[in-house]
Amino acid sequence: MSLKDQIGEDIKTAMKAKDKIRLETVRSIKKAILEKEVSVRPSGQTELTEAQEIEILVQLAKQRRDSIAQYEQAGRTELAAQESQELTILEEYLPKQLSDAEVEQAIAEIIAQVGATSAKDMGKVMGPAMQQLKGKADGQKVQAIVKAKLGG
Repeated sequence: MSLKDQIGEDIKTAMKAKDKIRLETVRSIKKAILEKEVSVRPSGQTELTEAQEIEILVQLAKQRRDSIAQYEQAGRTELAAQESQELTILEEYLPKQLSDAEVEQAIAEIIAQVGATSAKDMGKVMGPAMQQLKGKADGQKVQAIVKAKLGG
């Protein structure tokens, strides 16, 4: 079942359960998928690839994390709590997140592959790291681990 089909089923389930936050969150995912599908049609693509779907989910999750941080900074705990609930729902659709140890191991392998030795080589490592870990680890966490390993 594609993500789009799964979202359609989950919208029906949330409507029946009268789960307002889940319904709004799942609808926002559907909206993002439809917008992306429209944007790729001119290139002849009719359906999104799994990587494109994950990219959308990662982007939506990042937006929620940023909003949570901003609301907490402004003392708006009720809004931060709502964003946090939405983030939890979004994460159900994302691939299982890797642990810090798994991310560190993957980055160590990439550093060895590209022959990175100092902070100057960070760009050489970040490209392959983000490609390999996309949707499986937060980009900021990956960047922090790469910096630490390269002594930056």
